[in-house]
Amino acid sequence: MSRDDAGAPAVEEGTPGTPVRAARQPDRGAVGLLRPVSDILLGGGQVLVTLLASPLLRLRYNRWGADAEEVGAPMPGDDLVPAPRLGYTRAVTIGAPVDAVWPWLAQMGQGRGGLYSYDGLENLLGCDLHSADDVLPGHQDVRPGDLIRLGPEGYPCFRVHRVTPPTTLVLVSTGPEATFRRPRSEHVDPVVTWQWTLRPVDAGRRTRLVVRQRLAFPRSQRVLWRLVEPIGFVMERRMLHGIKRRAERR
Repeated sequence: MSRDDAGAPAVEEGTPGTPVRAARQPDRGAVGLLRPVSDILLGGGQVLVTLLASPLLRLRYNRWGADAEEVGAPMPGDDLVPAPRLGYTRAVTIGAPVDAVWPWLAQMGQGRGGLYSYDGLENLLGCDLHSADDVLPGHQDVRPGDLIRLGPEGYPCFRVHRVTPPTTLVLVSTGPEATFRRPRSEHVDPVVTWQWTLRPVDAGRRTRLVVRQRLAFPRSQRVLWRLVEPIGFVMERRMLHGIKRRAERR
C-alpha cells in the first residue's frame, strides 16, 4: 500500500476512505533529468536509422511481432477503412493476464496516462506527454465518443469508436472534416484507425496484445504518410514494450 509523506495510506480523490496505489510522481532526481535526454538520443537515433532503411524494412516493421494468422485475421474496426492505402498489424506477448493489461490501454492519451513511448522525443514537438508508471483509477472508464489525444488541443487525436473491456478498443482519427469512408477527393481528411485487441493465452496467464492501423488518404499525401510510417513504428514499438513492462511489473 502506498503512503503519503506523512505516512498515511494514499487515497484516490473521489473515493473517500478507499486506499489505492497512488500515482507515481515524476522522478526529479538525476535519473528523472536524464530520461528526456535518453529518449531524444535513443529514440531519435532509431527514427533516423529506420527512416533511412525503410525501403528494406517496411515488410518487417509493418508486421513486427505478429504471426501470419494475426496479420490476415479480421479485427474489430476493419470496416471503418475497408480499402486502406497503408496499414500494419503488430503484436507482443505480455506475461500478465488480460485484466492486468487492459488498464494501461484504457488510460492512454495526453492528459491521461500518456503513451508509454519516448516522451522526451515527443515533447520536443510540444506533445506534453508524461507516461504514468501506475494505473490511474480516474481514467479507466472509457466510452464511445471519448477523445484520446496525442498532444494538447490542436494536435492529432482519436475518438473512441468501440470499446469492450477488457478485450477491444477501436479508435478512429477525428477532426472537423473527419469521415469514415475512403477519401474520393484531394480535399477530404485522412482517416486512420487504431485498433487494439487483447487475447488470453496460456490458460489466461499471459496476454497477446495485437494492434492494427488502417489508413486512407488523398494520393497527394502518399509521400507524407510513407515518411510518417517508420517514425510511427519506432514510437509504437516503444509503446508496446512500455505497456508490457508496466503490466508485468504489477
